[in-house]
Amino acid sequence: MHDRLGRECLYVPSCRLGLYLALRHWCEPGGRVLMSPVNDDVIFFVVLAAGLRPVQAPLDPRDGSIDLAAVPEEVWRGLSAVVTTNLYGNPDPAPELRARCDALNIPLIEDAAHAIGSAVGGRPVGSYGEAAVFSLSKHTGAKTGGFLAVADPAVRGELVAARDALLAPYRATAELAYLLRPYAEATVRGLRLVGAAHAVLRRLGMEEREEIRMPLRADELKQALADAPRLTPFHSWVRVDMHDYRLRPGRARLRRTTARLGRLDTVLAACRAGTELLSRSEYGGDGSDQPLFRFPLLVADRDAAIAALAARRITTGYLYDPPLDAYAPGFTEPSAAPGGAAWFARHALPVDPRRAPEVLAVLRTAGAEPVRPPRCGSRRGV
Repeated sequence: MHDRLGRECLYVPSCRLGLYLALRHWCEPGGRVLMSPVNDDVIFFVVLAAGLRPVQAPLDPRDGSIDLAAVPEEVWRGLSAVVTTNLYGNPDPAPELRARCDALNIPLIEDAAHAIGSAVGGRPVGSYGEAAVFSLSKHTGAKTGGFLAVADPAVRGELVAARDALLAPYRATAELAYLLRPYAEATVRGLRLVGAAHAVLRRLGMEEREEIRMPLRADELKQALADAPRLTPFHSWVRVDMHDYRLRPGRARLRRTTARLGRLDTVLAACRAGTELLSRSEYGGDGSDQPLFRFPLLVADRDAAIAALAARRITTGYLYDPPLDAYAPGFTEPSAAPGGAAWFARHALPVDPRRAPEVLAVLRTAGAEPVRPPRCGSRRGV
């Protein structure tokens, strides 16, 4: 990752823990942070755990990137930091955000969980901010681990100490479960028992979601906010979908993760080929030449499209609907122009570009109708 980014990098058990470390290091508690409302709710709770107030940004409805022109000047002047999302691998306008942050003397933190291999302004995503966080659960399929990349190598030691203070002790049972998980998942898929397996996991308390968004639990969240900045009170929200997010890794976990990272360029090449096919399709929006983690096709009836894909055993994930200001009113400052985010969240169908031919065949056979995004206030250069 150092060679790819030209930056000092340190390993973290998860992208979410890396983001918490970055926010705690660069942001004073009580500050206001501009972020995307079409984002994983886990990231929203990480921002709250760091003692910060989320401010939802207007989005470009074509790809879910931050629409800088629609952010009011009074919002810019009151910010303590900006956190990008690079949703599905589509870059946010990092050069322009970098210039804005420099003018305001505030940090830019890049969430690049979906964006290993993506570039903007001729540079890799993750090379613009004071810090950037990457996930190895995504493109590599490691289902664990991540990186925190920093612009200033001098801060690495302080961040390592902060990371180590937050790590939970190594557990042999967790390591064994991690190693066995791919074989168990393959068996479940082969026997077509996916639905039954999810039901069992929910009964055991290992799968907290039944809808796209996790339950907010507003009364409990208010109590947790009284203890911020601190990660432990927010643990039940931050751990969702990844209970080992702060677990000290064992050697076997690291070996598997390293092996998968070694195959990253092969994965990115396959993603790029699929992205090119999807971008030229009737569902492709404005298109993209990035090796996207997921390609957001734009369809009129997303739920019907998801059902058609599911009937052919093509799973759709990484949906972020409704936007965070609608999901958590009172716990965040709403977007000044929420229409773009609401439109994108309702119509985006994120699909694995490596399955592009299958996806297009299913959608066309099902008669899925493409939809065109409304105009937005600005265009960005990628």
